[in-house]
Amino acid sequence: MELILIRHGLPVRNDESSDPDLSQEGHDQARKVAGWLAHEGADAVWSSPMRRAVQTAQPFAAHLGHDIRQHEGVAEFDRDSGSYIPMEVLKRENYEAWLALANGEHAMDINAFNAAVVSALEEVIASHPGQRVAVFCHGGVINVWTAHVLGMAPRLFFEPGYTSVHRYMCARGGQRAVMALNERAHLRETVG
Repeated sequence: MELILIRHGLPVRNDESSDPDLSQEGHDQARKVAGWLAHEGADAVWSSPMRRAVQTAQPFAAHLGHDIRQHEGVAEFDRDSGSYIPMEVLKRENYEAWLALANGEHAMDINAFNAAVVSALEEVIASHPGQRVAVFCHGGVINVWTAHVLGMAPRLFFEPGYTSVHRYMCARGGQRAVMALNERAHLRETVG
């Protein structure tokens, strides 16, 4: 089966909740990724239950006429942090904090987070043999799943762009392969 992970669009900064809505730019990104993926279709659409992921999934699911199935296991590691600062804002406003996060100096239990993500995605895979499934989720989820597929220790090792597309082939025998990471052609401005 083909598993497609899509990172959410740009959310608004929210100093009082770790579950913000998408910004206007994030909604635009969601429409663009929906249009980009529409020609491929999907047999099912899944999402993290967090607002930014669900709102990113909505245009694609609506285009295909699918309901969005949610799975807590693909929610972001910071879901209980109490605030959300987009990474580029954190980097600009508090470089030391951004650098600490980028270097793996964070309070989360990466092994527990990895176990939850891998279990959730394996459940999605098992539910859709031979199908193409889109899962709208988060940068941390994409990082630990990719590390798992590559046989690496769980870690945050690259920066998935907003509404970036990541593709994996998942065989019934348990083999997992990375097909593409960080596709973002849908965000380019068209020349015309």
